[in-house]
Amino acid sequence: MLVKELDKNKAALGVIEPSRTRNKRIVKLWNKNKVALLFLAPWLIGITLLGLIPMFASLYLSFTNYDMFNSPIWNGLENYKHLFTSDIRFIQSLKVTFTYVLIGVPLQLIMAFSLAVVLNRGVRGLSGFRAIYYVPSLLGPSLAIAILWRQIFGMEGIINKFLSLFGITPNSWISDPSTTLYTLIILLIWQFGSPMVIFLAGLKQIPKDLYESASIDGAGRFTKLFKITIPLLTPIIFFNLVMQLIGAFQAFTPAYIIGGQTGGPLDSTLFYTLYLYIKAFTEFQMGYASAMAWVLLIIIASFTGLLFLLAKKWVHYES
Repeated sequence: MLVKELDKNKAALGVIEPSRTRNKRIVKLWNKNKVALLFLAPWLIGITLLGLIPMFASLYLSFTNYDMFNSPIWNGLENYKHLFTSDIRFIQSLKVTFTYVLIGVPLQLIMAFSLAVVLNRGVRGLSGFRAIYYVPSLLGPSLAIAILWRQIFGMEGIINKFLSLFGITPNSWISDPSTTLYTLIILLIWQFGSPMVIFLAGLKQIPKDLYESASIDGAGRFTKLFKITIPLLTPIIFFNLVMQLIGAFQAFTPAYIIGGQTGGPLDSTLFYTLYLYIKAFTEFQMGYASAMAWVLLIIIASFTGLLFLLAKKWVHYES
């Protein structure tokens, strides 16, 4: 009885040992959340084994000279120094990738938004059109579509046959360094289905009363678009912009197939991811490729952070 009374007094005065209190809290949290943790266990194990461990291993390898056949040799910042001071193809891959992203993503979103606005006007068979337009987003990154794209823009492709009807001299668009990259940008724009469906869902949430009130006040179609539709869709625009930007930076398959696995012709399709692949699995410079992977992570994180910073000025959320 005396011991129990003493424990009660200690508890009242907050004198219970920290370890005992901590253990009790852990047991209490486990009893409260054990079912949720058990359901989350496969995901936690997966992200640890397939995500976190490889990520930190890659970070370590980026500071080493490693060819996958011999033990890694620590070389400090040499990989990063060589990237920015001596590797001309690395700089070229940055130029190609930035051109692809900064031109392709805005045009893709404009296409997706325009079609979403058209489909939102009560088109018959809307679900069918939505499915048809969404298919390119599913097929676009695939190997088959990349091969098809190579055929379409080849010397004997559909594009040249169509242009020949107007007397235009055929051109191998995928063999000309000045045009090859733009065929890949067209392929990116063609994959507008995913952002279009998201835009369409956002348009359905805009109250029709706003448009009716604007019509009574004499607002025209473009006034409604720029004063009602776009401001209310800025969160959706921001979401699509971030997601498509991240995806475009990681584009690989089209450049791998159309560029002949080397980024040709004349490195005009040398995407960053393709050059990383070449360094890792063709030249077996895994340490160097790991450094490139972390540079890409920093680039994507910087662009994403910049978008979130600028979003405060143009993205409007409902209060």
